[in-house]
Amino acid sequence: METVKIELAQGERLERVLEEQGHADWHVVQQTGSVLRLFFINLDPRDADLHVCVEQQGPDCVTELYALGYLSGSAHLSLQTDVRHRVGQGRSRQVVKYVLNDHAQGEFYGRLYIAPQAQQTDAQQTNRNLLLSPEATMRTRPQLEIYADDVKAAHGATTGQLDESALFYMRQRGIDPAEARRMLLAAFLGEVVDALQDENMREQLRRRIEESL
Repeated sequence: METVKIELAQGERLERVLEEQGHADWHVVQQTGSVLRLFFINLDPRDADLHVCVEQQGPDCVTELYALGYLSGSAHLSLQTDVRHRVGQGRSRQVVKYVLNDHAQGEFYGRLYIAPQAQQTDAQQTNRNLLLSPEATMRTRPQLEIYADDVKAAHGATTGQLDESALFYMRQRGIDPAEARRMLLAAFLGEVVDALQDENMREQLRRRIEESL
């Protein structure tokens, strides 16, 4: 497993798109006022096992973790995140979206830790999944450990199928069923794509998703 260790100095900013990581272990330490934006993109049928640990060790840090997976065949994708707010006045956001087809398997284990002294922390964690086949499986386990009382913290996890009423509505208006399906899947994954600040990277990722769906 590849191990990556990064320390962001005071006020430093890092945005990185990581595609088809395979097996990787990321550990990032953030100092005061630093900004971290990581995008994990997996549109490959190969297996992947990713571990991401982020520690905010100074105030006013921003952590944003995004993950997008479209898996088919018998591929397996496991993502584990561990975001630790050691001090106060930090923000974190996690958005993880999987689309699983055939016999694909997905896992997301997300830990969010807020220390007793980490007051005025704002932390959000979201995991949304679509299963396109009855044989596809998803396991999700959010874990919140909050020891401060002046915080905003929220998490949500859902797993379901494509909206049949939306598909019917689109077909009634002459849209081909396969195209309607692709449009709904692209819209579902769009939250991660739209978070990219680089316009060229957004367009490249949209094209890759369209080719994969």
